Amino acid sequence: MTTFLDAKARLGLTLIAGGAVANIYYNQPLLGLIVAEFGDRAALWVPTTALVGYGLGIVGLVPLGDALPRRALIVWQCLGLALALLAVGLAPNLASLALAHLVVGVLASAAQQAVPFAAELAPDASRGRVVGQVMTGLLTGILLARTASGFLGAHLGWRPVFLVASLLALAMAGIARATLPHTVQTHPLRYRALMLSILHLARTQPVLRTASLSQALLFAAFNAFWATLALLVEGPPFGLSAAGAGLFGVIGVCGAFVAPISGRFTDRRGAKPVVLGGSLLVALSFLVLWAGGTWSLIAVALGVLLIDIGMNGALIANQTRAYALVPGARGRINTVLFTTLFVFGALGAYAGSQAFLLFGWAGVCAVGLAFSALAVIVAARDPHPPGVRST
Repeated sequence: MTTFLDAKARLGLTLIAGGAVANIYYNQPLLGLIVAEFGDRAALWVPTTALVGYGLGIVGLVPLGDALPRRALIVWQCLGLALALLAVGLAPNLASLALAHLVVGVLASAAQQAVPFAAELAPDASRGRVVGQVMTGLLTGILLARTASGFLGAHLGWRPVFLVASLLALAMAGIARATLPHTVQTHPLRYRALMLSILHLARTQPVLRTASLSQALLFAAFNAFWATLALLVEGPPFGLSAAGAGLFGVIGVCGAFVAPISGRFTDRRGAKPVVLGGSLLVALSFLVLWAGGTWSLIAVALGVLLIDIGMNGALIANQTRAYALVPGARGRINTVLFTTLFVFGALGAYAGSQAFLLFGWAGVCAVGLAFSALAVIVAARDPHPPGVRST
């Protein structure tokens, strides 16, 4: 594949990454309105089907980017996303709403096409910086989607939010056509061989296994925190509203903007010091949250900032070194990395919620500290030198 990545393509990939992933989070601030129309079961089925669909898209669609031109895949996924979002906005009952959200989740995995596409097109010397820029878009889309949909939903209702999102998906398809370069895959694979090769990559690439494990442990700690934060700040002594709890996500945007810095540092010094530093920051965040989280909102805000900076910084470094392993297999590498993250993320959210119910906030901090300490150990014992590659 010929390298061709100009400023226009970088901007397009950044907008697509953030705009696509946002679609699986629009529903969360709107659940009260949706429940009022479709009943209590909607609170479970709507967000669950969107996230399950996204996981299915990462496993089933993202690897196709290694066998087919990614530009065309992104365009078609965005067009399909526009139709699925239209179906959400017009859904007459809960069953059709949940099914439409499942399809939205699957097609929103276009965000995970954008990141390996950027890594594929970027020169080796600046791959970390480019991945960091595109991931800034993706992470910002996650963090701001809830704020935007909550604001529109409060003024217009929940259905117009998804109708507007449908128009935005059409716009993303246009952006992809206008900004992304044409590429040709020189070694096309059949779908079955493509999927089997994912297992081969996981088995034969120790750097990929290390990157996936260290980041998955951090993601487990991250989800243990975010799954229980609202329970902490909405209870005594803080008594914040749901909207007030959501404002902590805005603090997390600062963590998203560390991504390009992490990428540049990884390009110069390698991934290991960045991953180790990020893991230490996440561990430090839980010490801060344990010491002051039950009585000081400043301590909570500082914990949010540290955990987001640490997690996102390590993520860019782990992605950069993983994408450098096997040119032409970056979509499948992305699938291994993010499937591992989702499994550990679900484990972390469950462990954090159970710890909160049994032991309160101290239990959550103990769970997060345990996961992040394991990530520190994995990063510190990483035997792979900076820039190691396999072919």
